Amino acid sequence: MGEIQFRRTELEDRELMHSYFEHYPSRSCERTFANALLWSRHYPVTFAIIENTLVFCSMGHGESYAYPVGEPSDVKRALDYLMQDTKERGIPFVLYHITAEQFTQIDEWYPGRFEIEFDRDIADYIYESEKLITLSGKKLHAKRNHINKFKATYENWSYETMTEDNLEECFQMALKWRNENGCDEDHDKNAEMCVTLNSLRLFKELELTGGILRVNGEIVAFTMGEPINDDTFVVHIEKAFADIQGAYPMINQQFVEHECAAYKYINREEDTGAEGLRKAKLSYRPVFLVEKGIVKERVQ
Repeated sequence: MGEIQFRRTELEDRELMHSYFEHYPSRSCERTFANALLWSRHYPVTFAIIENTLVFCSMGHGESYAYPVGEPSDVKRALDYLMQDTKERGIPFVLYHITAEQFTQIDEWYPGRFEIEFDRDIADYIYESEKLITLSGKKLHAKRNHINKFKATYENWSYETMTEDNLEECFQMALKWRNENGCDEDHDKNAEMCVTLNSLRLFKELELTGGILRVNGEIVAFTMGEPINDDTFVVHIEKAFADIQGAYPMINQQFVEHECAAYKYINREEDTGAEGLRKAKLSYRPVFLVEKGIVKERVQ
């Protein structure tokens, strides 16, 4: 692409990317260094600095770009550059994972020129941390029941913060989970498990926060995430053994109570269109969704 070279995210890019994400915050789960690094091993996503903005390029379904991260005036110049470049190369100009807020900005700069098609499968679920901790109210009654049953069934349970001392145990639990869930036969599950294992390997370098649930001293669930901005924490990974009833609701509740209570909102990422996952995420009553879509030029 002309003189600008896109390249894969590496560990040494952390400070650079973090400075952009910190100064130009978003609630979209893609806007973290951990996500950029970990998923770039499975998806053809690269990045470059264009007009003083951070730009990601995906070659997943043709060439497309994430919304540039930077000052609005720089963002507009970066968009102009990308439009000109794609035009010269004779390919369509496409933006991916664009939020409603970002599209509003594009439409103000280029009135009527672009259209957005939202994809429900990639919308992030945002919850109030207080609700995830207390599970108060009639609508979350079933969740309270799951947790009460877990506590009654497994009296010898405990929660602890993830540290370098218990990472290896989490790693072994993840390998067991992989064997029990047929990850080798399912490409998406396998990719997610690779991301989980790499999150554990790079736990310290990525400055992640994690939590662990034990029953009779054995790890039955763990979870990991990080702050995405001043008021929102994003949960990237959550794994629990299916035969331990209530382990998922329990690790969810305990992790938010112990590690995320200082944040108003919790982003629990998208459901990828999986029916069971969508039902589970909706059952926790999100306060809103961060909708995202594909932006293309209108056909004249």
